[in-house]
Amino acid sequence: MLATFMIEIIGALYILWRYKLTATSRLIVSILICLAAFQGAEYMLCGGMGVTGGRWSQLGYSAITLLPPLGIHLAMTLAKKKNVALLTAAYGSAVFFVGYFTFYTAAISGHTCYANYVVFDGSQSVIPMIAYAAYYYGWLIVGTGLPLYFASQKKLRKVRPALHALAAGYAAFIVPTTAINIADPSTVAGIPSIMCGFAVLLALVLIAKVAPESLYVKNSPRSLRIRY
Repeated sequence: MLATFMIEIIGALYILWRYKLTATSRLIVSILICLAAFQGAEYMLCGGMGVTGGRWSQLGYSAITLLPPLGIHLAMTLAKKKNVALLTAAYGSAVFFVGYFTFYTAAISGHTCYANYVVFDGSQSVIPMIAYAAYYYGWLIVGTGLPLYFASQKKLRKVRPALHALAAGYAAFIVPTTAINIADPSTVAGIPSIMCGFAVLLALVLIAKVAPESLYVKNSPRSLRIRY
């Protein structure tokens, strides 16, 4: 958890240091910070530091709740597309669940730390968690499919590598997590922890592929292809 946190937070700082500040770089950094926030919260709730596990769980869940709309927003920014209704729906539903996890104390009632992941105990009512799973997987599917759709358009061939990389990055943590859950249904309770463990692959894709394909290096504008 700590190693993953360091990769993601250092990656965010690297993007800020190397590339010009644009809408695209801000979104990439935001995704990396959200990923790092979950890993940091997960590490702390297993290790203490005087803050209750419930508080760390709230922080972690709030951070990962923002990942699907941020991915959708990044895809649209790369493709220079605007869909206010889609972004409003994505961010609006994210804000709803962030508020739910932040202000409803029974939303996350406890946690158990295992060697490789953490199990979070949700509300005793299954309806909120089913709604959250539908929210999360629904928007993740949109966030993975949207860049592929944009990449198929001929006029967007210049940003195609970045869009393909973004879709691959999101698929890299959705597919393995789903496969593990199907193989061992007992791991379903640990989905957030397992998914964000694989999400380090998304972080590496953002740093190594999406950013170089879509951002201008500071003080070296000739070295990049696209500017937003």
